[in-house]
Amino acid sequence: MLELKALHISLVIAWFAGLFYLPRIFVNLAMVEPGTPERERLLLMAGKLYRFMTPLGVLALAFGTWLWLGYGFAGGWLHAKLALVVVLVAYHLYCGRLLAGFRAGRVTRGHVWFRWFNEMPVLVMFAVVFLVVLKPF
Repeated sequence: MLELKALHISLVIAWFAGLFYLPRIFVNLAMVEPGTPERERLLLMAGKLYRFMTPLGVLALAFGTWLWLGYGFAGGWLHAKLALVVVLVAYHLYCGRLLAGFRAGRVTRGHVWFRWFNEMPVLVMFAVVFLVVLKPF
């Protein structure tokens, strides 16, 4: 089980790296004019990152589910953690929709909004780590 836990933690870290960086690319996309080479390069980077981080997230969820089945489902802290994981999955999928919107030229939000949007996975990460380590309820 410790091997599974190590794989799960490693995959979560890799997935979070994408969740942290993709919205930073969105900040830059919101600041450049359509049709510029810089915008095309940022769209290419964002697309490659999204395609890379999606399997990492799926694998993190798969190993997390395997651990859950191995250890059992007990404690309110785990319910709270799973709710936050659902929030992260929704955030990931929304990033995919935003990327499609940038590609189609439909995103009208400014860079300041994306700067705030970028902070959400950090807050969720802190909450999940505290729940897992402290198991407060």
